[in-house]
Amino acid sequence: MNQFTMGPVGQISRRVSDIEAAVEWYSDVLGFALLYRFGELAFFDLGGLRLFLSAGERETDVRGESVIYFRVDDIHATYALLTERGVSFIGAPHLIYQHETGVEEWMAFFRDPDGQTLAIMSQVRGDGNVHAAIAPELPRRTAR
Repeated sequence: MNQFTMGPVGQISRRVSDIEAAVEWYSDVLGFALLYRFGELAFFDLGGLRLFLSAGERETDVRGESVIYFRVDDIHATYALLTERGVSFIGAPHLIYQHETGVEEWMAFFRDPDGQTLAIMSQVRGDGNVHAAIAPELPRRTAR
């Protein structure tokens, strides 16, 4: 049997109701670099992962909706900056899980102009200093 390994995720697609408003929001509010755009399509660079936005009708049933999580170094500073830029968060940054090593998983959720859920996330040391981000190369606890 041939060995086959999937590569990393290269692109995420989201449908938006107003491509002009979405391009403005994703670039001006979230600060993503617009790669290119044609017609009712727009492509952004999210640190090597491409976000593809397309205009059109959204399904009213969002049970299958996916959440895009953006890793940030300092969740509280990012929360404050995005709030200043007009992002309305569903809730403040909060502890999701504490690993046995003391490393904590923090998240805060918000919505884009079409009501789709996004989140910022950060791993921090559990020593009370929630601004001390964990380096991505540190081992992470895996599900058993």
